[in-house]
Amino acid sequence: MSQINPIAHIHTDFPEKFGIPRQSGLVEELEGWIVMETEFRNQEAFRGLEGFTHIWLIWQFSESLCKAWSPTVRPPRLGGNRRMGVFATRSPFRPNSLGLSVVRLTKIDLAHPEYGPVLYVAGADLMDGTPIFDIKPYVPHADCKSDAEGGFSDKVRDYRLKTEIAQEHLQQLPEGKREALRKVLEEDPRPAYQRDPERVYGFPFSGFEIKFTVKDGILRVCGIEKREEI
Repeated sequence: MSQINPIAHIHTDFPEKFGIPRQSGLVEELEGWIVMETEFRNQEAFRGLEGFTHIWLIWQFSESLCKAWSPTVRPPRLGGNRRMGVFATRSPFRPNSLGLSVVRLTKIDLAHPEYGPVLYVAGADLMDGTPIFDIKPYVPHADCKSDAEGGFSDKVRDYRLKTEIAQEHLQQLPEGKREALRKVLEEDPRPAYQRDPERVYGFPFSGFEIKFTVKDGILRVCGIEKREEI
């Protein structure tokens, strides 16, 4: 089997795994940009892509590489207690640690002064720096199946947490990041096995540290602070 190598890396507001939506497209306000590796910075490789609104990304769960795989996993949306077959889930703990996401293509900059062709996307569920192995156009007439069924995922697809963010906290964020953060929090970023109402959770987002608690089904932000540059 020949080795596959990254053709690009994506940059997002998430320097760590915690907080990232569990599926692409759940938070359309999340923005990212894809920088190609040097050998793939050829404008001809993107000819015709401007006619598509969405693209598929094939990428690697680079922070969850598996040395040994398990045939069953515990999907977070099922509470972390029920096991399902790994091939019936989108768990990062897979034999080849590959992910698949469809994202909205918002802009193509073929002549970025530093990086050559750059793709700007929305709705990505990837960590900053994630390696991309391939990019393919989303073809609606072939990729969208109106009669498709979503198995156990259909039963939890409308899950949302009520979220409360005081204005004094929200104002710490740039205005363009506020709605994205709100929707990220509504998706409940906590690990499935953590349900302590007294615990203060935290994760980095767009250069800020977001802190919150969850009690009685309500997520309350208790702090938003600028992170120190390392």
